[in-house]
Amino acid sequence: MGKFFGPSHISAGFIAVLVGYTSSAAIVFQAATAAGAGPAHVSSWLLALGVGMALTCIGLSLYFRSPVLTAWSTPGAALLATALVGLPMSDAIGTFIFASALLTICGVTGWVETLMKHVPKSLAAAMLAGVLLRFGMGVFVSLGSQLRLVALMLFIYLAGRRLNSRYTIPLTFLGGLVWAAQGGLIHFEAVKLTLAQPVFIAPTFTISTIIGVGIPLFIVTMASQNVPGIAVLRANGYQTPVSPLIGWTGLTGVLLAPIGGFQFNLAAITAAICMSPEADVNPERRYLAAVWAGIFYLITGLLGATVATAFAALPKELVAAIAGIALLGTIGNSLAGALHDERERDAALITFLVTASGLTLRGIGSAFWGLLLGLAVLKIIPSIKK
Repeated sequence: MGKFFGPSHISAGFIAVLVGYTSSAAIVFQAATAAGAGPAHVSSWLLALGVGMALTCIGLSLYFRSPVLTAWSTPGAALLATALVGLPMSDAIGTFIFASALLTICGVTGWVETLMKHVPKSLAAAMLAGVLLRFGMGVFVSLGSQLRLVALMLFIYLAGRRLNSRYTIPLTFLGGLVWAAQGGLIHFEAVKLTLAQPVFIAPTFTISTIIGVGIPLFIVTMASQNVPGIAVLRANGYQTPVSPLIGWTGLTGVLLAPIGGFQFNLAAITAAICMSPEADVNPERRYLAAVWAGIFYLITGLLGATVATAFAALPKELVAAIAGIALLGTIGNSLAGALHDERERDAALITFLVTASGLTLRGIGSAFWGLLLGLAVLKIIPSIKK
C-alpha cells in the first residue's frame, strides 16, 4: 500500500486542502452570511462543499488516472458575498442550481471553449476585479479597528511574497491567529467539535436573480477557475479530456446546491501542489495526491459545523484581512489582464467601474451590468475610431 499511498501523496493532498481552506474559507463564510445563513446553514454549506469536492477529486482522479483537483469557486463566493445581500435563501439556492446547470450543459455539449470566446478575457478579468475590489479594500479598512493585528498579517504576507513562498497565505493566517489568541480576541469557548448536518432549502427562481447573479457566477467560475485549472493540467503534461471534468463538477453542483454547494470547478493553484514532483517523482502516480486531497476534503466537510464555529469565534477584522489578503494577487492579475490590451481597455475599464460600483437596476446586480456595458462599449469604440 505504501507504493500507492506514500507519505508524499498524503502530505501534498493535505497541504493543498490546507492552502485552499486558509485562503478562501473566510470568503465562503461571508457569502453564506450575506445570504442570511445562520450557523446551521453555514455548517451545511461547508458539508456540501467538502463532500462535493471529495467526490469529484477522488472519482475523477481515479477514473482518469490524472491529478484532478477540484475546489469551490472562490471568485464566485466573493461575488455572492455582495450579490446575495437582501435576497431570500431560496433564491440563492435557485441561482446555484442555474449556474451549475450551465456548467453541466457546457460539459455535456463540449461548448466550453466556444462559449468563452464570446466573452473577451479582458472583460471577464475586469468583472472579476470589480467583484473582488471590496475585499481588497477591506484589508485596509480593518486597519482602523485592529491596527497591529492587520499590520502584522500584511507584513507576513509581503515577506512571504518576497521569499516567493507557496505557504504565504497559511503563514499569514497562522500569524494572525497567534496574535489574536495572545491578545484574547478569539472566543475559544464558542468552538465545538460536532459533525455537520445537511439543511435542505427548496429553490425558487426569479429572473432578476438568475440574470444578475447566476450568469455572472457562471462566467467568473469559467473564466477565473476552470480556464486556469485546465491550463495547469496542460502545463503539467496531462491531456485529460476537459468536457467530462466540467460536466461532472457542474452536475455535482446541481445535486448539492439545495444544501449549500454553490459551485464546483477545477482548482488551479492548489492543483499545482498535487502535480509537483514533491507529490511523486513519477507523474503517472501523482493522481494519488489528489485522491488524498479528496479524503481530507471529506473530513473537513463532515466537520463543517466545527469549522463554522471556529470562524465565528475569530475577530471580524482577522476574517476580513485574510479574505482580502488571499485575493490581492487575484485582484492584481485581473487588473493586469483587464487593461493589457489597449484596444479593449476602455470597455474593460467600464466593466470594472460599473461592477465595483454596486449598481443595481431592476433588481439585477452590478456584475451583469458591468459586463453588458463593457460588451456594448467594445462594439461602439471600433466604429467611433473608424
